[in-house]
Amino acid sequence: MKVIVIGATGTIGKAVVEQLGKRHEIVTVGSNSGQYQADISDIGQVRALFEKIGKADAVVVTAGALAFAPLADFTPEQMRVGLDSKLMGQVNVALVAQHALNDGGSITLTSGSVSELTIRNGASASLVNSALDGFVRGAAIELQRGIRINVVSPTLLTESLEAYGEYFIGFETVPASRVALAYSRSVDGAQTGQAYKVW
Repeated sequence: MKVIVIGATGTIGKAVVEQLGKRHEIVTVGSNSGQYQADISDIGQVRALFEKIGKADAVVVTAGALAFAPLADFTPEQMRVGLDSKLMGQVNVALVAQHALNDGGSITLTSGSVSELTIRNGASASLVNSALDGFVRGAAIELQRGIRINVVSPTLLTESLEAYGEYFIGFETVPASRVALAYSRSVDGAQTGQAYKVW
């Protein structure tokens, strides 16, 4: 299969490229790196991206920014970071991919454990991740031509412990290589509307 990986140079993205690359042709996309570049918060850029790449069988998104801050100090501008980037960026990809992928293709998005396992300073992350989980459930029953959609929901990565560990006191971490297996389940499997929790 020809698989587009958006966010291919990130911590999860690299592991996904390595895992899926064992079986499939990988097209790498980043905001400033990869074979192609696109800002997924801009649906115009997403449309142009798929036109440049041409037909593909699957798309995986591991990209999207979030802001972390105490709720008492949180601003609408900080909230928009996650809404515009991680949420609508991935939704934009799904909206375009449903028409651009080959019949029987698949879309795999990325949410996160704080949709349920809430943390301090993570209200925006909980909002965005919960919305992505809900979007996938709702979209799965409407997608046509046999196209499937799933979301992978990882907890804190072992590789990201130094950067984000202060927010996840008491959490077990998971290595990116283990998280990447969930993307394989989505791309190579048959399920749709699933949230693959790697906690």
